[in-house]
Amino acid sequence: MNIAFFASSLVSAYWNGAATYYRGIVRALHERGHRITFYEPDAYERQAHRDIDDPPWARVAVYAPTPDAARAMLDQARGSDVVVKTSGIGVLDGWLEGAVLDLQKDGSLVGYWDVDAPATLERVCGNPGDRFRAFIPRYDFVYTYGGGDPVVRGYRALGAARCAPIYNALDPTTHFPVPQVPRYACDLALLANRLPDREERIGAFFLDAARRLPESSFLLGGNGWEGSGLPENVRAIGHLPTAEHNAFNCSPAAVLNVSRESMARYGYSPATRVFEAAGAAACLITDAWEGIELFLEPGSEILVAQDGADVARHVHELTADPERARRIGDAARQRVLAQHTYAHRAAEVEARLFAILESAPEPSR
Repeated sequence: MNIAFFASSLVSAYWNGAATYYRGIVRALHERGHRITFYEPDAYERQAHRDIDDPPWARVAVYAPTPDAARAMLDQARGSDVVVKTSGIGVLDGWLEGAVLDLQKDGSLVGYWDVDAPATLERVCGNPGDRFRAFIPRYDFVYTYGGGDPVVRGYRALGAARCAPIYNALDPTTHFPVPQVPRYACDLALLANRLPDREERIGAFFLDAARRLPESSFLLGGNGWEGSGLPENVRAIGHLPTAEHNAFNCSPAAVLNVSRESMARYGYSPATRVFEAAGAAACLITDAWEGIELFLEPGSEILVAQDGADVARHVHELTADPERARRIGDAARQRVLAQHTYAHRAAEVEARLFAILESAPEPSR
């Protein structure tokens, strides 16, 4: 199939946490024989902070962040077998949500791929006049970054013809164990951009744990943390290129995942960081959310924390028993390699798309 993606960026992770998700899905679809064109705007300095060159497994079309330029990209995508508009592009989102539907007239399947479905559903349900509400029943399918049955029920209640979560996963060619790097050595590391829907939870889980363990060392990667009043034992390093993710995950005693507030509330929403860290055999601590056990087994493959006090306890115990941290990281890696790679996800996407094209019942998950 020829598949056109309209999304934030494939080549830059700068202020674009979904980049590794898109790369994993697109690359795995290419490996199954599909041809992908990825349309992304030149916005938020992402092109100036590229992590990768244009890859051999997708054609990347960069356009100016204007309606005329976006309209030209839609003309290029016309006639594709599948056209996808993702959430969170950052420019012209509302306009593109409706504009892509015009491509259905040319026989294309048109779908919406939501990388923050809990927030979208809360926004739309809280505002009956939200323009996006009218588009939902017109899409041939809605896929989501996660959210499980609660998100599926929410979209179906709004009229979605088909809705399924396509979860984050591991690309074992990009995330894997590497030797420790001294500049990333610490007792606990977190990689997260400073965003309004995550900052409070990072304070509650990461910064609170740092204050409880003043003799321990903490490392914080991601944009926006400069001048935010961090504890003295927290070292902020700013934007971390994806090429450094493996070293960042392999060097600390443990790595922390903190979910966005809405995703934690809905559950069933493992972040890309979960699978990246597991793929590197890092010992992972995560904030608590429903559905964790579908991906990793609490206690043996991942450690779960209800609050900052739990995080601090885990860090204290792991630094006293490094061998336990190694066992947990190794077990997590084996689990995701067996069940949660992007090859698994691409096979599901392909089966679902072919079922729509053939007017067959959707495959069960």
